[in-house]
Amino acid sequence: MHRPPEPRMKRPRARRPRPTPADLVQAAPGPEFEITLDGRALSALPGQSIAAALWAAGVLSWRTTRRGGRARGAFCGIGSCFDCLATVNGTPNQRACLVPARPGDAIITQEGHGRADLTV
Repeated sequence: MHRPPEPRMKRPRARRPRPTPADLVQAAPGPEFEITLDGRALSALPGQSIAAALWAAGVLSWRTTRRGGRARGAFCGIGSCFDCLATVNGTPNQRACLVPARPGDAIITQEGHGRADLTV
């Protein structure tokens, strides 16, 4: 009687960590620097936009809508939609996805229209 061969057990492959985009292009950004969001210190890297630095820190929203106070953050990421508006260094309505992060930047969560001199 012919017996079928025993199934061979596959050895688990050693997994290599997936390369990040920075690994793929062999990027070596400069040293981290500090920015703040509502007084909380966060790290940023040279070349990051404010939105990218906030995302990297786990922050997904930094604005509320004028009507309803709903949370907003980056949506399109290319400056078309205006959902990522923030108050940066005292200037309201800055598109965080387009503004480069700079050492010492003070970002404040923007509420509504971002202009204290207007009453709605």
